[in-house]
Amino acid sequence: MSNIQVLDKHTAELIAAGEVVDRPSSVVKELMENAIDAGASTVSVEIENGGIKLIKITDDGSGLLREDVPVAFLRHATSKIRTRDDLEQIGTLGFRGEALASIGAVSKIEMLTCTAGEMAGTRYIIEGGEELLLEDTASPQGTTIIVRDLFYNVPARMKFLKKDVTEANSVAAVADCIALSHPEVSVRFKRDGREVLLSPGDNKLLSCIYSVFGKDFAVGLIPVDYSLGGVHVHGYISKPSSPRSNRTMQHFFINGRYVKTRTAMAALEQAFKGSIMTGKFPSCVLHIDLPLETVDVNVHPAKIEVRFINERPVFDAVYHGVKSALQSGSVPSPMKIPSTVNIEEPISQQTKIPFSNARNDGAAIAHIAAKEMPVQSSEPLHKAASAAAGEERNTSGNDLQIRDGGTIPYNRPLIIPDIICDDPEPPSVQPVPNEESDESASAEFEDSPKVDYIGEAFATYIIAQMGDSIYIIDKHAAHERILYNQLKSSEQSAAQMLLQPISVSLSHEEYAALLPELETLRKAGLEVEDFGSRSVIVRALPMLLEAGDATDIIQEIAGGLAAGRHEIQADKLDWIYHSAACRAAIKAGDTSSSAELQIMAERVLLNDDIRTCPHGRPVCFELSRREMEKQFGRMG
Repeated sequence: MSNIQVLDKHTAELIAAGEVVDRPSSVVKELMENAIDAGASTVSVEIENGGIKLIKITDDGSGLLREDVPVAFLRHATSKIRTRDDLEQIGTLGFRGEALASIGAVSKIEMLTCTAGEMAGTRYIIEGGEELLLEDTASPQGTTIIVRDLFYNVPARMKFLKKDVTEANSVAAVADCIALSHPEVSVRFKRDGREVLLSPGDNKLLSCIYSVFGKDFAVGLIPVDYSLGGVHVHGYISKPSSPRSNRTMQHFFINGRYVKTRTAMAALEQAFKGSIMTGKFPSCVLHIDLPLETVDVNVHPAKIEVRFINERPVFDAVYHGVKSALQSGSVPSPMKIPSTVNIEEPISQQTKIPFSNARNDGAAIAHIAAKEMPVQSSEPLHKAASAAAGEERNTSGNDLQIRDGGTIPYNRPLIIPDIICDDPEPPSVQPVPNEESDESASAEFEDSPKVDYIGEAFATYIIAQMGDSIYIIDKHAAHERILYNQLKSSEQSAAQMLLQPISVSLSHEEYAALLPELETLRKAGLEVEDFGSRSVIVRALPMLLEAGDATDIIQEIAGGLAAGRHEIQADKLDWIYHSAACRAAIKAGDTSSSAELQIMAERVLLNDDIRTCPHGRPVCFELSRREMEKQFGRMG
């Protein structure tokens, strides 16, 4: 008896369907692409229970003729191509003729469609690949497809689906990408009866970005419009001052098709090299138009990957387009100073301050705080001090806001991050009377070996001497460990309420992963609330962190939770402390005063609990006098 059998039609269709349809978002992607290929100007998507129970897609495209409706559900039936030569110049989103057949094989489908020349529409019902009904019906021009009970006849596939909220987020991401790929099409998306997306369809990419990602993301973009070697790159990129901790906000479109392309991604990040911090990533919505014959889209079942005949023109066009946009779009605007603010109790002298409160604190306190400082209305206080000190670069704001002509009572040391002190010694200023803090500060290093600050190498490594040894200290790793230890030891009451809450925009995956962890964040001193439309509001931060770090910290935590890294699952609270400390710590390359570095060297060398950063990297290493003398031949 032969061991080789030809599978029956139904089983073969179920196997083939698994290559095209693996979850509800795959169904939505294929049907929305069909609607756009049909010339629709509006596309409406509705789902229930993550798309498992119901998917309904309505468009105002050309519709299908009555005789074409049953044929459209046959495998390899398509109106997009006719011969093999057409595969060399594919200009439509769909072309294989597999989508409707695959979806029909694993669900219950009802289609309503009508063309412009027909007197009546057509209603067609198919379940599990079997035709049940074909009749006339009343229908406007266009097509409506209702997909019910997805994978009802494939329990093996059903058990691999994720929770409804996860599947719904995946569908929402597809709707976002389709809207961004064709800004001339108005896309409406409803999720369990609630509208979450409505793009205007005005053929303006920026207004579509605004609808999809919100105001916070849209207002911080730089336009790109560049052509090179037959490749046209247009769209928007984020400013270097608004990087993200992952690549989830990088969107590329090849000839109107959303794709994942390493070539364009590498070009984008190479263009940003030197403009943003290592480990951070730019965001973008970039359309790349090139001749159809130079790109092959028939390399992946989901058509999300493409292959270029020559990658170099694409890389060069993206690189030079982004580089040109950065050079022309990142010039800082001059600061205007229309009003002043008085500080009622100025500081006149300052002694040693532990390096603990902010990213750059300690002796970075500026003596200009003792004067009336010009400041723009409602600008953060430290920006005003920075402007008075002649600092040209922008800094992150803290939570203290001042109105025109107002004064604030001063009751704690003024911490001004990112002030560059050119003096070899810190300015002489008077500490605010606080017996408790003075005693603890003075007693911290009492009867301890003397630590002498020698200098700093590469704006990253502190060089200090203690006893008969020289120590090289990584200032970022050291500050990260200091903040981490203090965050772990601080109580929830140590959180500070922000006078102006901060909105943070996230991707669908990040948003869904972060919401269940809001209570965990609260325990860590981060008071975060759901703001809807993939945004959250930060209302409080631990006292050790700055308001300017809030966005980075939340995006870092959300990205890690979305990635499902194992270390997060083991102890989420501890990992949150890791992320917050890493993002808030002073960075390699940041300018620091000699007094700050002196204090940090003392904190590291006189405390045994600061030896590695929270990720396990060493904070410092020792070079003894004996080892140095051996190197110079002073001893045998």
